[in-house]
Amino acid sequence: MELQLLAQDAQIDGLTRQLDDARQEVVRAMARLRTLATRAEAASGMAEAELALQSLRAKAESSAPELGQAEALLKLSGDEFGNENYGGALYLATQAKSAARAGESRVAAQRLTPRPGEVTFAIPVPLRVVARGNVREGPGTGFSVAFTLDAGALVLGHSYANEWVRIVDDDGRAGWITRSLVSGRR
Repeated sequence: MELQLLAQDAQIDGLTRQLDDARQEVVRAMARLRTLATRAEAASGMAEAELALQSLRAKAESSAPELGQAEALLKLSGDEFGNENYGGALYLATQAKSAARAGESRVAAQRLTPRPGEVTFAIPVPLRVVARGNVREGPGTGFSVAFTLDAGALVLGHSYANEWVRIVDDDGRAGWITRSLVSGRR
């Protein structure tokens, strides 16, 4: 098992390097193209990312890995903004905001008590609600409705039990939705 763990760590390191290289290439391409993003749009995107970071800092009891990632992306965004690459700055700010939101969702899911038979996903699974539906307090129709989501809403799935998926939405609300009401994001 230790060897498998080492192999997985090596694979994660390789994928992380590839992601960083791909991100840099996107930023370089945006600098060459001088995209239509304006200084104001980039500044606005960076401000939204900073707000998402502040929210994550407030909710994370310990150092969330997404926090460091989002902070690094926001710093890179500021560097590109300073180089007047507003498209690259906006792209990196959007990535920082996404990382912070994923961290908030994961932190919210960690506060939930696992139920018997619940299987946790290795990483949060991005899902889209396919039809308006109720999110319940537990995995079954016998549980109270916590809130309702409209078709098209984006959520993160954290675990499942039978045909029910435990989700957290962008507002940090958590609950269970039937598997038939969600699909993978495409």
